[in-house]
Amino acid sequence: MEFTFLGTSAGTPTRARNVTGLALCLHGPKPWYLVDCGEATQHQLLRTRYSVMQLRAIFITHNHGDHIFGLPGLLTSASMLGRSEPLDLVAPAAVHRFVEAAIGNSDSSLSFPLNFIDSEGENVHWQDQNLRVTTTALSHRVPCRAFTFTERRVERQLIQEQLEADGVEAGPAWGRLQKGEDVLLDDGRLLLSDDYTRICRAPRQIIVAGDNDSPELLADASRNSHVLIHEATYTRDIADKVGHWPQHSCAEQVARFARQAGLPNLVLTHFSSRYQSGPGGTPHINQIAAEALQHYRGQLFLARDLDTYQLDRDFTLVKQEAS
Repeated sequence: MEFTFLGTSAGTPTRARNVTGLALCLHGPKPWYLVDCGEATQHQLLRTRYSVMQLRAIFITHNHGDHIFGLPGLLTSASMLGRSEPLDLVAPAAVHRFVEAAIGNSDSSLSFPLNFIDSEGENVHWQDQNLRVTTTALSHRVPCRAFTFTERRVERQLIQEQLEADGVEAGPAWGRLQKGEDVLLDDGRLLLSDDYTRICRAPRQIIVAGDNDSPELLADASRNSHVLIHEATYTRDIADKVGHWPQHSCAEQVARFARQAGLPNLVLTHFSSRYQSGPGGTPHINQIAAEALQHYRGQLFLARDLDTYQLDRDFTLVKQEAS
């Protein structure tokens, strides 16, 4: 599994950071999936290998502007490029109304079906042949969700000794069984893939959280997850000065939770624009990392725009080198 940050700033962009967006894929960029779509997301995509023509679904955590203002532009650009394949939009009802109003009031139209799925319904889940996506309600000023992406097509290992014992000769049937397909032989026997293959590892699982002041709400989703991507808008001192109203997390909160949950990989994002990246800047982005490292012992990353990460089959998370 692979994901690329299209924006890592909270609220407003900075010179170095765009507002929120994340591209995710399982086996390369065809198909891929988008989580949130802040302003200028489509510009960020032009700097990646992702194309709106291969976009399979969009997942919106909540209806704040820094997470949705890029959505009408991205959709209409896809239309102008000639997209015809349906596109699923998993989002709050308010986002659906926003998109319809923006398109309807700008003399625009879409050349493809946009299938809306209300993310605030009960037991919402979405899936295709690659991924299963479930939701978790979070705590923010408006209804907000986290999305858990779980791989569906885990590779299978043939139980060759069982096939040979049952007189099934090596050939195309073996390959189909290994892909998870059941096979009807010429002699009338039905071979079930589950009887002749074994799955040797757990599916990879990633949580992409929206804005949230209560990381512990993700306890259940974290039990089988290998990566948590979560906002750390502030350090504790700034959070205390700002007060409760924004309903964001600080680095200490998220790090404490990730340690308690036993999450092996934590990627922090959605940083307040007050944090500087250049030498001598204050407050500095490194203060967020330093605070998190006081409370978390797993592998910690602070996301930057256009950073790409790969979660390998052994559940190792690696930040890829820029090409």
